[in-house]
Amino acid sequence: MISTLSKKHSFDLIFHSQQVYRLILEAMSNPGRVVSIKKYADRLFGINPELLAVAVALLDSEVSFNTCGGDSFPNDIASLTYAKQESINNADFIFARVWSDMCDAIKNAKSGTHSDPHKNATIVIFNEGDAACSLTLTGPGVNERITVEVTQTIRDAIEMRDARNYEYPQGIDLIFVSAEGELFAIPRLVKVA
Repeated sequence: MISTLSKKHSFDLIFHSQQVYRLILEAMSNPGRVVSIKKYADRLFGINPELLAVAVALLDSEVSFNTCGGDSFPNDIASLTYAKQESINNADFIFARVWSDMCDAIKNAKSGTHSDPHKNATIVIFNEGDAACSLTLTGPGVNERITVEVTQTIRDAIEMRDARNYEYPQGIDLIFVSAEGELFAIPRLVKVA
């Protein structure tokens, strides 16, 4: 049964979600690279269509999510993806739209185990502000080191994540999406030099 919510969008749940997924993989594989999902997010409506585009690309009935709050956003995600809502410390994907949600998500997100580090959470964060900070990144997908200009939101999120002192290879993945549809990702093993 197709949800009534999905009938209102011009977002193709198969074709467009595959395109967004490929762009997310490009950003995750190349930390520091910014990709644009704007043309796909513009096909969605409601609260934070950019985050909703990421949700539709990553979630299905086999995974869980948390949105750190009420309103209609979690219902939009559930209606389009059939993913189940879960507590913040058990969710596979966490969507943080404001500063306090981001802090709560990073503090409580699951980080995988030594034998199953991939069972960590991915936090998708609404990224606001101008790129006014420099970060030097090292780790998988980075050729030795790369310096990138980022927003204060990105800098703070990475510092909070690194303050948790995960044991290798544990950690959380971070995806940042702006209102302009720019997507930037920091996988769990990429660190600030």
